[in-house]
Amino acid sequence: MQYFNLHTHSYSNQSDVVELVNQYPQEFNDVIPNYSIGIHPWFIVEDRIESDFASIESKLKEKNCLAIGECGLDKRIVIPFELQQAVFERQLLLAEKYQKPVVIHCVAAFQELIAIKKRLKISVPFLIHGFSKNESVANELLANGCYISFGKYLLRMHQLESVFCAMPNDRFFLETDTDEQTIQEVYELAAQYKGLSVAQIQEIVNTNFNTIFATHLTNNQINL
Repeated sequence: MQYFNLHTHSYSNQSDVVELVNQYPQEFNDVIPNYSIGIHPWFIVEDRIESDFASIESKLKEKNCLAIGECGLDKRIVIPFELQQAVFERQLLLAEKYQKPVVIHCVAAFQELIAIKKRLKISVPFLIHGFSKNESVANELLANGCYISFGKYLLRMHQLESVFCAMPNDRFFLETDTDEQTIQEVYELAAQYKGLSVAQIQEIVNTNFNTIFATHLTNNQINL
C-alpha cells in the first residue's frame, strides 16, 4: 500500500509515495507527475497576476493537475488583505469551473475563509493544509465541509495530538509541506496517536484520496 502526501514542495520520486506537489505558475516543472498550481498569498505580484492566471487556467485543463493551490489568506504578511482576497476568490471560481479541489493556506483568517466559501457557494472540497490550530477551529472547518491536513506541526506541537485524535477518519490528510521529516514519519506518528497501524492509516488516507480526487483521474493514473 502506498503513502499519499497531500502537500509538498519537493518531488521525491519514491516508489511507495504518491505526492501532490505544489507548483507556482512562474516556476512550473512539467516533469512532476501530479501537482497543484496556484498563487500563494505570499507571492502575489500585481503586474504578473493576469499572466499567472492564464498559466493556472491552462494547467487546470491538464490531467496531472489534481488541485488548485496552494492559495488562500494570510493576515500576517504585508500583501494587502483586500488584494489577497480578490486573488483568492478568482482562484476559487476557477476551481469551481474546473471542479478541482483547493489546497488552502490560511493564517489568522479562518472566519473570512468560511464566509467566502459560503458567499461564493463553492462546492469543491477545501483542503486546509498545515493545520496547527485548536479543536474549536477544526470543528468549525469540519462543520463547513473542509478537510484538514496535518504535517510538520503534528510532529512539533504535542497539543495537536488531541485535535488529531478527535478528527473524523474520513476528513483528514497527511503531508510534509517544506519539512525535512519524511511522509513515513508523519504516518507513524499519526498511527501512534490514533492507536492504529501505519497500514490502517494508509487505508484511511487512501480512501479519502479516492473520495476527493478519483473523479479527476484517468484509468492509467494513480492507483492507491
